[in-house]
Amino acid sequence: MYVRRVLSTALLLLGIAAAPAAADSSPSASPSGDSAAPTQAGTSFRTATEIEQGQQATASGSTGDYLYWSFPADAGQRPTVKATVKLPEASTRHAGQTWQLDVYDGLRRRQACQYGAQTRTAAQDAASVELACTLRTVRSWSETWANDPLPGTYYVRLTVTGLQASDLGLPVGAEVKVDSKDIGGSAAVDGSLAKPLVPGIATSAGKSDSDSGSPTATLSSIEPDDGWASGWWSDRWVWTAIGGILAALAGIGGYALTRGSGRPSRVPPGA
Repeated sequence: MYVRRVLSTALLLLGIAAAPAAADSSPSASPSGDSAAPTQAGTSFRTATEIEQGQQATASGSTGDYLYWSFPADAGQRPTVKATVKLPEASTRHAGQTWQLDVYDGLRRRQACQYGAQTRTAAQDAASVELACTLRTVRSWSETWANDPLPGTYYVRLTVTGLQASDLGLPVGAEVKVDSKDIGGSAAVDGSLAKPLVPGIATSAGKSDSDSGSPTATLSSIEPDDGWASGWWSDRWVWTAIGGILAALAGIGGYALTRGSGRPSRVPPGA
């Protein structure tokens, strides 16, 4: 009966510990309403248009322009950036076009794609071209010499890299969307950044320093829904709790098996 009560308590604790992990395994991006999605793109890192994960941003431009967006990514997330370029009318083009999607972190270091078609060439009669880039999992901490993705702002740059000079300036449309998969404790590391890599990306219009009169720099206003470092919980906590409970059960079971049935009734107490 005692062992049965211990097992019941252990199962209850395992259920309580696993519940947050199940909730944490859901996708971390929460789509915002399409009505609030941006309809233009920046032309540099400093003017990159801010988008939330789950939003589908659109923009119009000209062939040869550099289009920039920025989004937040926190520790434990594996972002995937997808872009669709709507090409000019085939009758106005003279050859195929090669488009490229690049992603940079908050230090403007170009990040490698784990997989996805980062560069594609569209035929002359193609109506659109689709690009994708899945980054490595964002780490909460890294060595200073490493190029690991870290929490903060990420920049998306979309541009054409190969076309005839006669096709420059033709109108194009672009759609960009960022989603993330929460990887969990398998990507957790010991250590964390003091602050996320969110640099100043713009100057506030109409605001200036009262002393110098110069525009004041503003930081990015985008961040994860639950704030930075929202991924402090990981399933490593669950497996640690499970290991501790199993060790306790093993100790109790070993004691119950080895202690015996006690002093035989035929042996007097003083013997």
